[in-house]
Amino acid sequence: MIDVLVLDVNETLTDMEPLRDGFEAVGLPRHSLDAWFAATLRDGFALTAVDSYAGFRELGAELLEAQLVAAGIEPNDETVASVLSGFTRLPLHPDVEPGLRRIHEAGIRIVTLTNGSAAMSKQVFIDGGIMPFLEHRLDVSTPQRWKPHPAAYQYAAEVCGVPVERMGLAAVHPWDIDGARRAGLSGFYLDRRQTPYPKAFLAPDLVVPDFEGLAAEITR
Repeated sequence: MIDVLVLDVNETLTDMEPLRDGFEAVGLPRHSLDAWFAATLRDGFALTAVDSYAGFRELGAELLEAQLVAAGIEPNDETVASVLSGFTRLPLHPDVEPGLRRIHEAGIRIVTLTNGSAAMSKQVFIDGGIMPFLEHRLDVSTPQRWKPHPAAYQYAAEVCGVPVERMGLAAVHPWDIDGARRAGLSGFYLDRRQTPYPKAFLAPDLVVPDFEGLAAEITR
């Protein structure tokens, strides 16, 4: 079906639940992670829509400071850094390593493409045992367009030296699947939480529960 599998990172590969501990440690409620992550994506998408760019950490730090102020907590660099550093210690979902191993052994090239920083997840991938499977670890700092802008996916295709039609994107986020489909890639929806896929988006080519399910489908 494809020559290259492109992987989203946050939530798709990594389990972000431990980040709640960091929010709680600085005095914020655990559920504030959800609003913060959604707002960071929102602002990144908004800047992309007007042909501008700011990095994930820059936006995330400012939004975290705003949450702290709203909660009556004086923000400082150390507090913000302590929360954001949690991204470097996240675990992978248990299905990631066995699923990617099977895909890699089948000869399909694997790259990551994140709206965050590629450097941030390096140790996570080492600890999770998937670094040997990854040909490239990419982020949107080079095209300076956040996914789901087509330039982000086209950048990955250029790095890999293949047409977008020979690539597929796996993600838990429907907006990412939709963006990849519109850019010419196949879209593989990992429905980890069994949530309905929005009808306004282009439908995925495959719906699977996890990476082991994806591996079974694309390595037949």
